[in-house]
Amino acid sequence: MAIGLGMLAPAPAAADPYCGLVWGSLMKTDPAMSQAQVVNVRSGQHYCFDRLVIDLNGPVAGYTVRYVPQVVQDGSGLPVPLRGQAFIQLTVNAPAYDSNGNSTYTPADKNELVNVSGYQTFRQVAWAGSFEGYSSLGLGVRARLPFRVLTLAGPGTGSRLVVDVAHFW
Repeated sequence: MAIGLGMLAPAPAAADPYCGLVWGSLMKTDPAMSQAQVVNVRSGQHYCFDRLVIDLNGPVAGYTVRYVPQVVQDGSGLPVPLRGQAFIQLTVNAPAYDSNGNSTYTPADKNELVNVSGYQTFRQVAWAGSFEGYSSLGLGVRARLPFRVLTLAGPGTGSRLVVDVAHFW
């Protein structure tokens, strides 16, 4: 009789991941070393995530991207102050200098590599240095949110290391 009167409550719906994203927040890494150098850092906003892009002048190889209690500078270990409630240390296994020691990437402001004001997730992107073939950045975000890491070919003979951080879980 309850069925006929429509008095049964529907079963609870399973929660779908935000925007269909099934990323996690654990470390993502590839130990390979690159012969390419870092040449640029840029960012963008998307509907479901904020994106950070590191441009290299050849094929990208290895990286380590992970949440840390505090981002530290390459070589010295000094802290990199960042805005945000959670911090991602992003290390690309490629230098930001050529074989003669000349810089291939020199940020105008090491504390503000790109302007992320108005972004939903990103709070700050800072340079943590390039030392012994590794280049590191600090990414301040509003909370510990899921992220993914991609390597993309191009443009030309270059490549890109891409880190997307979701707006929500």
